[in-house]
Amino acid sequence: MDLTSFEAQVPALADALRARGWRLATAESCTGGLIAAACTAMAGSSDWFERGFVTYSNQAKTELLSVDAGLIVRHGAVSREVACAMAEGALAHSPAELSVAVTGIAGPGGAVPGKPVGTVWLAIGRRGAAAQAELLQLSGDRAAIRAQTVSAALQRLQQAAAA
Repeated sequence: MDLTSFEAQVPALADALRARGWRLATAESCTGGLIAAACTAMAGSSDWFERGFVTYSNQAKTELLSVDAGLIVRHGAVSREVACAMAEGALAHSPAELSVAVTGIAGPGGAVPGKPVGTVWLAIGRRGAAAQAELLQLSGDRAAIRAQTVSAALQRLQQAAAA
């Protein structure tokens, strides 16, 4: 995946974070670190990018982000509840003020009843507030789903930082 496709989105996010003096943490499953990579591709991102967690496995979600294993059992790794717990975990395990978490099914396999390929939960966390999540139903192949997820995450982060 070519990170230059996100070049136009990152400066607005950087400006919004810098204006507030905020730092960002990412918690990524289906994107495997692509959101963090898009952010850190920009020179000077150390001013506002704090850290990224790639928690692809359920074990990583529980160990690195303190996501309750029972939550994963009850709702599945691809769920509103887990996405919110990931976003809150990224804040709990960093000094960042803003976080994003993504968990989804990029395909081509992995679909389960009620959760087809392209199902992605994206959550935004702000220190001192409950994380908010939204369901994305994306289409295309694995690369397209992951790229759309990165783009949506950058957009929602910029909106949250500017609000």
